[in-house]
Amino acid sequence: MPGAVYVNGRITGEHEAVIPVFDHGFLYGEGVYEVCRTYAGRVRMPARHLARLRQSAALIALPVLFSDDDMTRWMRETLEAAQLLPWRQGLADAYLRVMVTRGVGDLSYDPLGCPAPSVVIIARPHTPPPATAYQAGVEVAVVDVERNRPQALNPRIKSNNLLNNALAMQQAIARGAFEAVMRNHAGALAECSQSNLFVVSGGAVRTPPLEAGLLPGITRAFVLELCAQLGIEAREAHLQDADLRDADEAFLTSTTREIVPITGADGARIGSGRPGPVTVRLLAAFRERVALAE
Repeated sequence: MPGAVYVNGRITGEHEAVIPVFDHGFLYGEGVYEVCRTYAGRVRMPARHLARLRQSAALIALPVLFSDDDMTRWMRETLEAAQLLPWRQGLADAYLRVMVTRGVGDLSYDPLGCPAPSVVIIARPHTPPPATAYQAGVEVAVVDVERNRPQALNPRIKSNNLLNNALAMQQAIARGAFEAVMRNHAGALAECSQSNLFVVSGGAVRTPPLEAGLLPGITRAFVLELCAQLGIEAREAHLQDADLRDADEAFLTSTTREIVPITGADGARIGSGRPGPVTVRLLAAFRERVALAE
């Protein structure tokens, strides 16, 4: 099924979508983005995603000139053009990527040289990880590529410039891993290249704090809320390699992947080598409640 792309008010097919080469999103990576997905035709937690988009934009002094209602309408129109709405039984859920860039301007870092931001929305059928990822778990690799230091490029900015993440994931792919786990400059575990990291020990869930240098994941926050609702002990904590290696369970979270069990790291088994009971319980609760989450 083909996708559709919205570019500054015009919706086309994927191969017809264009943006000028003088757009600073292309020239300098000056832009921010969000990835959303639908459940039965409904965009999950759009207000949370758009709030984070605005926070990312503010951190690079990028004006966001549209309202949430505007963006919601544009997303729906793009989904309709991609034939992903109206949703019906058997139709794939959708992947939505929303990007806002500095816009077209001079060959200069001066933001005043760009009179208006660009807005791009990509709508495609969502392709989830294979069922085996949830049934048997996945292998991760703790890579040598450090997560950006907040003083250099704050990881709380969900930036279009993803070279740091891409280099980390290239190492993981070369080692046959599903995902890359990145350390921060102090050697503590921060996050994965495309997801947040959790470990479980003695039934308690832990995840690195934001000050470790990571993106405040929407699904990460939702999982912490779920833990509170289910009576599962959960807290933020600085994690070292040994915390992952010696954990009873581990899992990663993201909008497109939901909750994926981690059963191995760098060739070593984690826990029993199978998805653990806390992870399984959280995934079941997540899938039960996420479609209704605001």
